[in-house]
Amino acid sequence: LSDGSTWPAELIGLAPDEDLALLKIDAPAESLTPIDIGTSEDLRVGQRVYAIGSPFGLDYTFTTGLLSAIGRSIESPSGRTITGVLQTDAAINPGNSGGPLLDSAGRLVGITTAIKSPSGANAGIGFAVPVDTVNQVVPELIVYGRKFTPTMGIIRVDPNLAARFGLRQGVMVQEALAGGPAERAGIRGIQQREDGYIVAGDVIEAIDGRPIANYNGFREALENAKVGDEVVVSIRRGRERMDVRVTLDAPEPR
Repeated sequence: LSDGSTWPAELIGLAPDEDLALLKIDAPAESLTPIDIGTSEDLRVGQRVYAIGSPFGLDYTFTTGLLSAIGRSIESPSGRTITGVLQTDAAINPGNSGGPLLDSAGRLVGITTAIKSPSGANAGIGFAVPVDTVNQVVPELIVYGRKFTPTMGIIRVDPNLAARFGLRQGVMVQEALAGGPAERAGIRGIQQREDGYIVAGDVIEAIDGRPIANYNGFREALENAKVGDEVVVSIRRGRERMDVRVTLDAPEPR
């Protein structure tokens, strides 16, 4: 901490899809000062932002710059796409990751996560996970230890296998889990007929009218929903297309 004390940290939860983790330390309250939390919803390109971190191990480094863009997309450590990312030209280097991005009032508006540079050093393009995403994810990490995403209760077909069925867009269902939302709604996975012929599973093409191009799109659609929400799932079964209503369930707590 800033007073020079060191404390062991306990990992509470991980959200690799958002490049976030939650740690807990048992430091005395008087050693800790909570940061003021801002919002990323009303940020505007061109406003001044500030980054604090330890670039190259140099503690308590403060840099300033402009918010260069909003709504960027970058790849997370899990390989999924993080959307809504903030871009800044404030100097960010290895060691800044996990540090705060602040507005001019000193409020947290993002957590620095990555830079875009062939050499691995600052090139005027840094990225931060917006604080609105952090505010959504952290309570879920406390309760579940992971990102809380409503579930439809399906196992998807591996993309390579789906390609053999001629699938180019959408998510093919390998199995609708017993008792899950998809099975209750009548969604079917891959089936084998009595004559041995393999019948392709239902293909999810849209959720609430939003086209689903791939599994990333499927996950993003669920992340924007809440447990108990009834969503309209557009599926293709062979040559037939239909809409079914699915009530989303909660994942199992850890």
